[in-house]
Amino acid sequence: MTVTADNFTSIPVLGYALLSSPATRPVFIAQLQHALINVGFLYLERMPIPDALFDDVIAYLPRVFGLPQERKDALRMANSPHFLGYSRLGAEMTKGAVDQREQFDIATPLESAWKPGKPDYVRLWGPSQWPEEDDVPGFKATFTRYLGAVESLSYEFAGLVAEALGLPPDGLARFYDAPERMQHRSKIVKYPTRDQVASGQGVGPHFDGGFLTFLLQASDHPGLQVQNLSGEWIDVPPRPYTFVINIGKALEMVTQGLARATSHRVLAPAAGTSPRYSIPFFQNIAQGLRLSEHVLQLPPEVLKLKGHRGELGQTDSLNMAEYDSLPSGQVSLINRVKSHPDVAERHYPQLFKLFFPDGLPAYGTAY
Repeated sequence: MTVTADNFTSIPVLGYALLSSPATRPVFIAQLQHALINVGFLYLERMPIPDALFDDVIAYLPRVFGLPQERKDALRMANSPHFLGYSRLGAEMTKGAVDQREQFDIATPLESAWKPGKPDYVRLWGPSQWPEEDDVPGFKATFTRYLGAVESLSYEFAGLVAEALGLPPDGLARFYDAPERMQHRSKIVKYPTRDQVASGQGVGPHFDGGFLTFLLQASDHPGLQVQNLSGEWIDVPPRPYTFVINIGKALEMVTQGLARATSHRVLAPAAGTSPRYSIPFFQNIAQGLRLSEHVLQLPPEVLKLKGHRGELGQTDSLNMAEYDSLPSGQVSLINRVKSHPDVAERHYPQLFKLFFPDGLPAYGTAY
């Protein structure tokens, strides 16, 4: 990684194997602290997830997206009050431009706990929609196993983040419910090539919510870019058997802005190549938390490091601004409603009318 004048021009690569020795563990923690505070993104390599599991999951993606359109439409997200399921190409906009991606939203297994009288956001968590087993044999079992592996890693990594911020290993545990009451979300995403779509925007500039995102870049295509302090777009090319991990706005808020959420986007693959595939995993936090009431008290010697980094210039991302006043589940629900108004119209009519008083728009847009 290169750093110039408190800025970054590439993304740090952290080797999980450093944690296996007491001699090298402090090196990993120091590298992680730097990435959290100064970059907001990192690669994690040589993780305790078998390469074969990555290979198995990646091999399914062309098969799932290659299903007949009517099979995919049968799983459309509008069927699900949990905002889980299939979204057609070009269904969303970011920053006024259409996102050129096709995707399935899939979550870790959880039965819905919502009942009349509970907050609407409780209904956001529930079972996924899956392709028929005969259409894609083994996909559900393989992807569920993958989600379980990433979920376990995400909790372990949260402990490392706590340590890098000068907290005890359980310093972030207060933000999660018991595992059987938590749900984390994932997607499988296909970005067609630029000669097949109307623009080169795979997904426009945005921040992630939640705490941590674990992205598997599931093909060799470049396209992911992050915005550095001076507003330049920095490439994050795929590296085999790695996650690209980034900080969400919720973690930024509870660390008093010390851990930095970084603006990022995806460009469509070049014309004449092949589609780009990716699998993001979004680590959630407990739905009922008002994060303004749970700001972490960090060691002064760690918190002061915020003053040593460069000032953030103008970014192209503005979303996820409600964490200072609303429960985290409500923030997530609002974001989902704005992004997928057809789901809101069917399952959350009051919120739909609040945000779309003129009726169903042509596109969903988070901001």
